[in-house]
Amino acid sequence: MSAVSLFAPPKNLSPADRQARRHMLARLGLAWLGMMQVMMFAFPGYLRDTPMTAEDQTFLDQAIIVLNWISLVLTVPVVLYGAWPVWKGAMGRLRRVAIGMDIPVALGILAAFIPSVHATWVGHGEVYFDSVTMFVAFLLTARYFEFCAQQSTGQVSPPAEIDALRAQLSQRANNTALWFTLAQLSLAVVVGVVWSIQAPQHAVAVTVALLVISCPCALAMSVPTAVAAAQAVLHGHSSPSNAFIAELAAETIRVSRCNLYGAMAWHLLLIPLAALGFVQPWFAAVTMLVSSSAVTFNSWLLYRRYRYAGPSMVQQATG
Repeated sequence: MSAVSLFAPPKNLSPADRQARRHMLARLGLAWLGMMQVMMFAFPGYLRDTPMTAEDQTFLDQAIIVLNWISLVLTVPVVLYGAWPVWKGAMGRLRRVAIGMDIPVALGILAAFIPSVHATWVGHGEVYFDSVTMFVAFLLTARYFEFCAQQSTGQVSPPAEIDALRAQLSQRANNTALWFTLAQLSLAVVVGVVWSIQAPQHAVAVTVALLVISCPCALAMSVPTAVAAAQAVLHGHSSPSNAFIAELAAETIRVSRCNLYGAMAWHLLLIPLAALGFVQPWFAAVTMLVSSSAVTFNSWLLYRRYRYAGPSMVQQATG
């Protein structure tokens, strides 16, 4: 963005907001660094089913045990410091007896991390440290996009039409995301119980994948990113006409709905595949990032279309 940069800190940003931005960026960097290292150490585990001699198999198993301990050490700061906003948000929601997007995220992290710690301690079993760090890194990336967009447009005073539109759309999107998340969490519990009875060795992986998919990141971003794009467009015009604002508001509604329903469709496509065991936890984390990025990109297209075509549209509207 030219008038309102997505990544550069806005002018006149308060010290508290600057500090929050630094902490978020530090957590994001730690999560990505931890993810890359843990994925590197997880690679030998992917070779366990490769045909090899008994001696090589024994050596590989011993190496995997050592690398699992190293991965555990690297994952702990990602889970504790990197995912701290998740724990804080989840505890706040639980104290208020409410369900928010931090609840399924926290459950997904715990469902993958605790069995991995146990498997590392006893020296056998599947570990999911790569999925945990990947999930946290991708989640923080999506939140950083949203955070930057909110800060970039937070100091812009939107017209009353856009401000009212934001409140209306946000309420609907939050209600939709709430019930959608509750349904996915219930399904994850039921499917996890079924798999623990039928095939216990795959129960953790299936449950974690469903919990990761239930993270409503893209749903939560659907309205804020679209409204932020609309605010950025208006920030680039000194005196937009009422017709231009009305047209922009209508397009913002369309993009918000497209973001919301597209994210829901993506979830609905992946849920049965994950329930049947065809989606690994790491791939579920990737799909979460893909859906969040798609929402961000679609909102950016709204900004680009009206920001650079805006002047001519304003002239047409006023002419």
